[in-house]
Amino acid sequence: MPLYEYKCKRCGEIFEVMQKFSDAPLTLHDGSCGGSVERLLGVPALQFKGTGWYVTDYARGKTGGNGDGKPKSSASEASSGAAAKPEAGASGEKK
Repeated sequence: MPLYEYKCKRCGEIFEVMQKFSDAPLTLHDGSCGGSVERLLGVPALQFKGTGWYVTDYARGKTGGNGDGKPKSSASEASSGAAAKPEAGASGEKK
């Protein structure tokens, strides 16, 4: 369940409440003053886990084995490079 922050307009107290997404926002301070409250915007707490989320997981400098700093391309990509260009009569137009 998300944790929401509220601020009381009467006493100025900031407090947190765990609520479901479907729950209506609070309107009154349940504390001692009973004043009206407003929901504050906060930064979500995200925690990325797994590989690829840390600076040390990425290669530095040259990324490929070809010495020019470009990633290696597979043999299938190199051979399909010429086939990827459309031929003059293959555009589907009728003459």
